[in-house]
Amino acid sequence: METEVILNQLFPQGLDYDIQGHFIKGSAQTSAGKVRIVGTVNSAPINQEIALQIATEVLDIIAQNDQSPVVFIVDTQGQALSRSDELLCLNRTFAHLASCVDLLRRQGHPNLAIIFGEAVSGGFLSYGLMANQVFALQDSQVKVMDLNAMSRVTKIPVERLKELSQSSAIFAPGVQNFYKMGAIAEIWDDLNTDLIGQAIQKQTFQINTYLDDERRELAQQRQGRHLCNDIVQAVLSA
Repeated sequence: METEVILNQLFPQGLDYDIQGHFIKGSAQTSAGKVRIVGTVNSAPINQEIALQIATEVLDIIAQNDQSPVVFIVDTQGQALSRSDELLCLNRTFAHLASCVDLLRRQGHPNLAIIFGEAVSGGFLSYGLMANQVFALQDSQVKVMDLNAMSRVTKIPVERLKELSQSSAIFAPGVQNFYKMGAIAEIWDDLNTDLIGQAIQKQTFQINTYLDDERRELAQQRQGRHLCNDIVQAVLSA
């Protein structure tokens, strides 16, 4: 199982987890101490049940009041494309999940997300992208919307979108483009070091700084979002 291989590479010091369908939870040892694991595997289509499972686990971790570090595992094809889930207000369930992760951050828990396979659309946005930092494996697939779907929504011809994606990261899927846009902190291609322990230790020493979202600044430094900061400043100054 690819998930098992990657987990053992990331947590060589000790690992205990349980997978129920597409939902994973557990704990692991790192050089920074014990961390909690929660998230999705095997390209999960995130529905009401999975979103609430993640949210419940996050709230349980917060309730222990020990600032345990949390590692979110991200492997999702996005939200479940189900009429029943939409009628049950999947958007509100995702908002609840995002609020739970935000509460975790504000309660001082070091936390990060690791993209294993896919990170798509609302499934990624609702918890993975909410973490203090996002890391991705080199061969992971990251996108909010593919260009064909974007064309249908925006009414811009797909050929024009393909042309724009060559020069603008905001139009293009892919882990490198999300790195340029500041959404991904680092791309990992070598898992034989204690990457998670190092990241958790860094966060622990300066945890309050992670409450400020600096991804806009990263995007400007990496030339992935050229106008973002100027537009934000113009709105704030209006």
